[in-house]
Amino acid sequence: MRHFGHIAPEVRQRLFHQEPCEFTADSPARVLSAALGATLYSPATRPRLADDIVKQTGRGVVSMVLCLEDSIGDEDVAEGEENLVRQFTDLAQRGVDLPLLFIRVRSPEQIPDLVRRLGPAVRLLSGFVLPKFTEERGIPFLEALSAAEAAGGHRLFAMPVLESPELLYRETRVETLEGIARAVDKYRDRVLALRLGVTDFCSSYGLRRAPDMTAWDVQIVASVIADVVNMLGRADGTGFTVTGPVWEYFRVQERMFKPQLRRSPFLEGQAEELREALIEHAMDGLLREITLDQANGLLGKTCIHPSHVLPVHALSVVSHEEFSDAQDILRPERGGGGVLRSQYTNKMNEVKPHRAWAERTMLRAEVFGVANEDIGFVELLAAGISG
Repeated sequence: MRHFGHIAPEVRQRLFHQEPCEFTADSPARVLSAALGATLYSPATRPRLADDIVKQTGRGVVSMVLCLEDSIGDEDVAEGEENLVRQFTDLAQRGVDLPLLFIRVRSPEQIPDLVRRLGPAVRLLSGFVLPKFTEERGIPFLEALSAAEAAGGHRLFAMPVLESPELLYRETRVETLEGIARAVDKYRDRVLALRLGVTDFCSSYGLRRAPDMTAWDVQIVASVIADVVNMLGRADGTGFTVTGPVWEYFRVQERMFKPQLRRSPFLEGQAEELREALIEHAMDGLLREITLDQANGLLGKTCIHPSHVLPVHALSVVSHEEFSDAQDILRPERGGGGVLRSQYTNKMNEVKPHRAWAERTMLRAEVFGVANEDIGFVELLAAGISG
């Protein structure tokens, strides 16, 4: 699989200075954690789940979570488990290309039980999403995952969700974060990424952000995300990939990009429905939130609607300017430090302070690609929609 792999090769060549790399579920964790992108959630009870997964793969989705937790009722858990076993068996028989697939469970006991029930189809599973993660509640999940992996002989990753009230409340936050850090460090090889449960954070205070606001505008939420990145997202080798919070809204009135849409060469000759589809994706709040996520050290995003996937991926592509700066900073002859003018002649690049940024940028360039010099968000999004 690869980002933007659903579009024609000749279109990718026009869009990218460096195309996104290919990767598989067996690729190194370093690559997979950066490549998660827009992780699309789906209730595990969907009767045509296998068809849905195949369809979304054809639309550019590279990671999905099949949820047995908050997205379904308590009375539907057994049905959801049975449905997952049926749908995975169906997918295994089809032998088609699939995204990275994860199951969000409710209890540690579900992990070995589902691995056993999936049988040979477990090879399609990349891991489990662990809800309401703290040190006390999380260790049993991680122990169950390690045991299931050893028993089945198939690599399984964990993606803990940080969403508990103890993490949000000021008086318990630091202690909770320290406990989470101990737990995930102990199982570092198994933890692919940390996910943020912002909806649960808001729930603790009866809050819900409006469609023109981001998680970063809700100060009590922004403060906990900042502390999570501070303690768990460091670039010194101790940190983890931390993904952006879910965006709840599907449709927002058109507000942006009309002039750019008219000028985009990728829309010339396209049907009017393509233009309308692109406009429908132009959600101010979502785009602002993705941009702020990235500026604050988050990579990837939890998504609950397919229309959110392409904006996340288009904004994750490294610009030609970013790539140029990162290359300059990481040149071997710059190892001693110093300051240099960027090739775009609009900024100064300080080699030592900007090195960690450059390394992260090059990893993002590897998995999401580098846009050509004259290519921006609108062209990437338009090409992704048209396929």
